[in-house]
Amino acid sequence: MTKRKGELIVLSGPSGVGKSTVIAELLGSRRDIYFSVSFTTRQPRTGEADGVNYHFVSRQEFERMIAANELLEYAEYVGNYYGTSLKVIREKLEQGVDVLLDIEVQGAAKVKERCPEAVLIFLIPPSIEELSRRLHRRNTDEEETIQRRLEKARQECRESIHYDYLVVNDTVVAATGEILSILEAERCRTPKRLDLTQSIVGNE
Repeated sequence: MTKRKGELIVLSGPSGVGKSTVIAELLGSRRDIYFSVSFTTRQPRTGEADGVNYHFVSRQEFERMIAANELLEYAEYVGNYYGTSLKVIREKLEQGVDVLLDIEVQGAAKVKERCPEAVLIFLIPPSIEELSRRLHRRNTDEEETIQRRLEKARQECRESIHYDYLVVNDTVVAATGEILSILEAERCRTPKRLDLTQSIVGNE
């Protein structure tokens, strides 16, 4: 049987929708997924660790990476850069490992352009009111920043029509279950299993 190439999975969603919690649940359910840690120029939040949540770098270092073409994608969001290492992603996919990216809509569009086979999943809140409650509960931003994030969320949700799948994060367990189902369905697509058909029908 031909060795399966890994799936490139992009998960996006507005700030406060619960991506980190869903990703943690997802990685706990399937240990064969590699979570790509993005690079960013923003400051770490309380409890975040370098190399675990993000690779925290200076703006100067990030711009050097851009110039050296070391990033699969990058974008600027609320005044900070975010980006994904190209080399690591390629290595994992060739090894047959599924790779999960947590990136915003600008970056997701660039990934789809460079990797049309990528599976794009958008995580949406049950309502804008619930998203506001979650952002306030997080207690990490000033009110002005929260309002900017809510406006940004409305803009991002308009872009969800360009994604392959839309998952509502009402509860973490339900959202994770839907994403696992999506990944299983993607692995069963006919073009990805033609070698199985060939082994049965032969070279007729």
